[in-house]
Amino acid sequence: MDSRIRAAFLDRDGVINIDSGYVCRRDEFVFVPGAVEACRILSRAGFKLFVVTNQSGIGRGYYTEEDFLRLTSWMQNEMASDGAPIEKVYFCPHHPDAKIERYRRVCRCRKPQPGMILDAIGEFGIDPARSVIFGDSPRDMEAGAAAGVRERILLGTDGKAIPSASADSTAVFNNLLSAVTSPWFRSFCTDI
Repeated sequence: MDSRIRAAFLDRDGVINIDSGYVCRRDEFVFVPGAVEACRILSRAGFKLFVVTNQSGIGRGYYTEEDFLRLTSWMQNEMASDGAPIEKVYFCPHHPDAKIERYRRVCRCRKPQPGMILDAIGEFGIDPARSVIFGDSPRDMEAGAAAGVRERILLGTDGKAIPSASADSTAVFNNLLSAVTSPWFRSFCTDI
């Protein structure tokens, strides 16, 4: 059996929580229905969970890295207490048009670039051929493809609708829970 880790990479806004726009406080953070249960299923199936999220709101000055990290710590504690531990959260605060100069740049970590995923692969010894990314944007799928992630699952934002497939997606579902309770997931787990 392969000793390298199999991972589930998760976008945050629209996949884990409702994307109400630049979510940075607990009172704004609402889990997508079924998302924590789905993460628990992934964890029990042997996937290590990683969040990979663009957070241009930091660079735009809407909230600080400290605000983001405080909310992230709360989210991780909530999920861990429900049996869905997140190994690590990778985030990109950069944007080419950022208001705050130190964040104003094109970088390797802002999706669709694969930098966050590649960093996790290197840091944790993840096997991308045994891994999956879940996102609600074609840029998530593009980042996963560029990092060599085998399965790239495009979800409906906030779990509301099944999206149209993108060039880099391997399957589409309306939300994370429907993906991990589907025949696709059972087949994927058997194949790897």
